[in-house]
Amino acid sequence: MESVWDYPRPPRVERVVARVTVVYSGVVVADSVRCRRVLETSHPPVFYIPRDDIADGVLEAGAGRSYCEFKGVATYWDLVVGDVRVPRAGWSYEHPSPGYGEIAGSVAFYPSRVGECRVGGELVRPQEGDFYGGWITGDITGPFKGGPGTGGW
Repeated sequence: MESVWDYPRPPRVERVVARVTVVYSGVVVADSVRCRRVLETSHPPVFYIPRDDIADGVLEAGAGRSYCEFKGVATYWDLVVGDVRVPRAGWSYEHPSPGYGEIAGSVAFYPSRVGECRVGGELVRPQEGDFYGGWITGDITGPFKGGPGTGGW
């Protein structure tokens, strides 16, 4: 078991050896064994998938930007599958801050905005809230930041 309260601050980037998949409306959007996960105190891990392991044509530039004090400026991506567009379904750090180069250009998806995310075959539970995109699996324990009443943590 991993407690998110044992994760570091500033966040740490780790290689993931498990297979990571993202599926939307029956379409495999991403399938990778080359992901990285970012671990940060109070947050479930966020999985970054190399763009080469994301299906062609499913990502289009999304609206807006945000700033992370550790990783830098985030770019948002809309997921487009058939005639359906899911605004800001994922994000990336195209030019991350020093220390986070391993995630440059890789895309993290919000599990709450796509149909299904899996790590090593296990279905992921989305982190509560609309800002954080943590992936909760059976071996991750909280409490997690993001839900109602946790904004001041």
